[in-house]
Amino acid sequence: MTNKEIYRKTLTFSLRRFWIDVLAFILLAGFAGAGFLVMDKVNDKGLIGLLIGLVIGIIVLIVITRFVSYRYKAGQIAMMTKGVTEGKLPDDVLAEGKAVVKERFTTVAAYFAATAVIKGIFNQIGRGLTKVGNAVGGQTGGNVADAVNSAIQVVVAYLCDCCLGWVFFRREQKAMRATAEGAVLFFKHGKTLVKNLGRIFGMGLASLVLIGGAFFGIFYLIFSQFPAAFERLTAEAAEFAARTETALPAFMNDPGTVLLICAAVAALLLWNTAHSVFVRPFILTGVLRNYLESGIADMPRESDFDALDSKSPKFAKLHAGL
Repeated sequence: MTNKEIYRKTLTFSLRRFWIDVLAFILLAGFAGAGFLVMDKVNDKGLIGLLIGLVIGIIVLIVITRFVSYRYKAGQIAMMTKGVTEGKLPDDVLAEGKAVVKERFTTVAAYFAATAVIKGIFNQIGRGLTKVGNAVGGQTGGNVADAVNSAIQVVVAYLCDCCLGWVFFRREQKAMRATAEGAVLFFKHGKTLVKNLGRIFGMGLASLVLIGGAFFGIFYLIFSQFPAAFERLTAEAAEFAARTETALPAFMNDPGTVLLICAAVAALLLWNTAHSVFVRPFILTGVLRNYLESGIADMPRESDFDALDSKSPKFAKLHAGL
């Protein structure tokens, strides 16, 4: 199967994740808005109500992401892996994907334990780069290393998904053993996987400009219909600053600027959802194919595990426990 065929066949997972994430976004906005309106009417402290509503909305968002949305993401990766390695997919990919995730990770905790391990390993390597940059080049070296580390975080997200795909592929191995193999693959076949960077960052930037820009325009037009709300919000912020004797940034005194910022934040949140649900899986299909094919061609060996032990104490701890 081609990458496009796999993407189209597994798009059903993306569509369900999208509606779940949209629901979570609506709940987040609803809690924030309700908190502002209620507190503003009760005791004229709308800003505090807004913050309380945001906290409640974020908690609900985390719960939905952790216990509902993850199943569709993991199921999609499982079916992408099947399409790449077997060249075919079942008619009911949704049911098959859910069944594979349930079989491989019997609990939610097992799934997040596996993904947390690989994130920890790669993040540890990234922090090491920052330390080396600071030591070698002072502040300049540190800035370069920080920039590299930021780029690594983007790549790490894809590597975590690729590693998860490897865990599904190596179903005869225990999940943690397969996770360790997945970590080894990147360091063993780094040159092969580096060619995916252009795809990752190029399509990501295009998505931000086109989709994010469109969302910003939509939210700006919507928010512009409620100028009084933003005037009230800036007034609440000024009153809060006066009561607490704190200085607000200059932009918080301008309703027009606050409107722009709110539109930008809302657009960024919705873009992140749309990108991760629709664009990112398309990019991931190609990255996952390179990752799996390089691993299948040259399977990780015990000597490869030993070599990575010295680069990451977290990996060494995982390796020792296998």
